[in-house]
Amino acid sequence: MNVAKRTVAVLGGGAAGFFGAIACAEANPSLRVVLIEKTSKLLSKVRISGGGRCNVTHAADTAAQLVQHYPRGAKQLKEAFKQFGALDTVRWFERRGVRLKTEPDGRMFPATDSSETIAQCLLEAARRAGVEILLQTTAERITQLSAGGFELTLTGAYAQTLPVMRLLVATGGAPKAEQYEWLRQLGHTVQEPVPSLFTFNVPNSPLRELPGVSVPRARVRVSGEKLEYEGPVLVTHWGVSGPAVLKLSAWGARRLHELQYQSTTLINWIPDHTEDTLRQYLVEFRELHGKKVVASNPLFGLPQRLWRTLTEQAGVGLETRWNELPAKLQNRLIEGLLRTALPVRGKTTYKDEFVTCGGITLGEINMQTMESRRVPGLHFAGEVLDIDGITGGFNFQAAWTTGYLAGRAMSTL
Repeated sequence: MNVAKRTVAVLGGGAAGFFGAIACAEANPSLRVVLIEKTSKLLSKVRISGGGRCNVTHAADTAAQLVQHYPRGAKQLKEAFKQFGALDTVRWFERRGVRLKTEPDGRMFPATDSSETIAQCLLEAARRAGVEILLQTTAERITQLSAGGFELTLTGAYAQTLPVMRLLVATGGAPKAEQYEWLRQLGHTVQEPVPSLFTFNVPNSPLRELPGVSVPRARVRVSGEKLEYEGPVLVTHWGVSGPAVLKLSAWGARRLHELQYQSTTLINWIPDHTEDTLRQYLVEFRELHGKKVVASNPLFGLPQRLWRTLTEQAGVGLETRWNELPAKLQNRLIEGLLRTALPVRGKTTYKDEFVTCGGITLGEINMQTMESRRVPGLHFAGEVLDIDGITGGFNFQAAWTTGYLAGRAMSTL
């Protein structure tokens, strides 16, 4: 039998590529599975994820729960998650000796709190399954063969011509549209890639003296847009970050790109209050605590430094008591509490974790097998697809799911 008919290749040594290669090799041990990585490093994103702890997935019992966390790809992922969801991921790692733990916010990490545990598990699973790994090797050219399959022209450390029957592309997201040109040449449509999951740069921030201050629950909104998100907010040296900002950047990735990352972002530090309820609260507070000094007695559980800054910006003197506070200054304080305005001028990638919104159009993919509807034998997995999730383990779950489905499908030659 032709060697090509027993060979499948995987491009990309990240989470999706490894999962696909392992799934394929385990499902059909008679196949030759070759994983090709252009750099000298494997699973680099796995290793840096979650501050070196690796946020493997998110606690979710059903596909319906999972898909709520994907700004792009939710509808198409629903059936895929029914085949391999978060519970399947947990079981997959547990069967290979890695126990996952769930944090209060639903994020799941290895019990060791070390991303190396996950990386080593994947490397060992690939080794046991007989996956061949070619490092520092690039697929310079991909040629479709008339008899079926592909011919890969490899350059670098393992330069050769490699005929394969099936090919999985798991090369991750790319920041520039031209980096997808080779996939267009294979007949696919690519949604323009733009960044997702980023923090906001605020060079002239009214909060610039407060780096490190965090509020567990605030509402972040882009003025003039239907974009808002609620959750923890962190003040940084360069602007604002935290889950609320990151998730807002994901849901608003395309619109924020159109705005060239120039906007006015409004932060409501006390999202349980409207202007009316806040005014009523302050009326009652003044009656009971009129002699308290405004600036030195934070309300609503807000950090002292943030409260002091908001009172200063409202023009409230350091010794002013509540029963001495003029209505004009109270109005300014209310404005600051409900609508601190930040002039956003740019973005910063979050902790080196680059996530793209964009990639291969999902309508061109069979989401049960991750096979191209346009090119038989060509499969896709991970961020190269127009799929992205918010923070919390969702991007990895999409990688595990799409990689697994692609690998299983490729095994049935």
